[in-house]
Amino acid sequence: MSVRRLAEASVQPASFAFNKANAAAAKQWIKKYPKGREQSAIIPLLMIAQEQEGWVTKAAIETISDMLGMPRIRGLEVATFYTQYQLNPVGTRAHIQVCGTTPCMLRGSEALMDVCRSKIHHDQFHTNDKGTLSWEEVECLGACVNAPMVMVFKDTFEDLTPERLAEIIDLYDAGKGASVAPGPQNGRSGSEPASGLTTLKSEKAILKSTRDREAREAAKAAKAAPGAIIAAPVPAPAGAPVAPSNASKPKTDAPETSPALKTPSKAKVAPAAEKAASVSAPLHSAANANTAAPEVEKVSKQRNGPTAKAEPASAFKAPEAKVPAAKPAKPSLEDKNRPAGIDRPAAVDDLKLISGVGPKIEGILHTLGIFTFAQVASWKKAEREWVDGYLSFQGRIDRDNWVAQAKALAKGGVAEYIRVFGKKPV
Repeated sequence: MSVRRLAEASVQPASFAFNKANAAAAKQWIKKYPKGREQSAIIPLLMIAQEQEGWVTKAAIETISDMLGMPRIRGLEVATFYTQYQLNPVGTRAHIQVCGTTPCMLRGSEALMDVCRSKIHHDQFHTNDKGTLSWEEVECLGACVNAPMVMVFKDTFEDLTPERLAEIIDLYDAGKGASVAPGPQNGRSGSEPASGLTTLKSEKAILKSTRDREAREAAKAAKAAPGAIIAAPVPAPAGAPVAPSNASKPKTDAPETSPALKTPSKAKVAPAAEKAASVSAPLHSAANANTAAPEVEKVSKQRNGPTAKAEPASAFKAPEAKVPAAKPAKPSLEDKNRPAGIDRPAAVDDLKLISGVGPKIEGILHTLGIFTFAQVASWKKAEREWVDGYLSFQGRIDRDNWVAQAKALAKGGVAEYIRVFGKKPV
């Protein structure tokens, strides 16, 4: 698997926001998921952002992650995993995806890539001089019958030759891409055989109504000319159903095939006579049911046993099958170890600069009266444990070293943080 990274900071925009139409579309996507599962909308929302901007920017990933209330690292994981997301700027007029899987390769996809190399750029994911075009090789795009093919945005262009692809590239470069009709480029319709239909050319073999009409016409002709020689019946087409012969009927006296058990009977007989002709269902025998047929297994095999075997202690259980443990109660707000809060000051520190504090956690800290780095820097062990329990972090405050980070930020801001930790605050 290739390593996918975000574009260089020099090309990243400072911010991202959906336009009015896409913001409405994003809200509709989020509504499709149950309450508490809104983060599942990350994939369609990233696609909407890509369609709006042409590629997925860091600002877009962070903005969408914040919209869904999920850690930004989770949004980065999704964006860098799926190759459908373009993490670097692509052509503003067309980004051409050339299928290189076996069917397209056998039909000449290498020649299509050579056209892209000569007309756009020698390397993939690089734009041309004007920044209007770019290209990449991809895996199967699902039109193997119409190979070779390419995809531009959501449109596929199939049955391509190098000459036709060069024409399409020129049209997109000139801003006339909308004039190119997607689909097969050799005149055929859909995925029918290139030579035209080879089967199902006549309805006679398929429609029963056609065969019945011909049979009626033949019967009328025979009545109109009784002395005429009647032609031999035309055999039914190969695909027509054939009635079963008597040889195919089972010969058995099993109750399942006994005519006496079919009801209602065409011949009305006395109930006593019908009962005498019927075969009674076999009585259940536990001993027989517990023994395999000797001619099958050559052994009397006992079938009885426990209905369910006990699972070994090390057996894997899916997370959803496990009974969730009861969540520990949050510590009391009146507890003596609760950090002292203050009234909201005019200048509030950006607590999100502390690694491990996101927008949601910052909001909770604000409700507790925590607004400054100095407050966090003064927390003792008992106070840190209280906040751990209130936020259900279980040691995360000490693990991420919030206090040391807050001390550096309180002392000299971002510059002091970089001096102490050797990196910018996340």
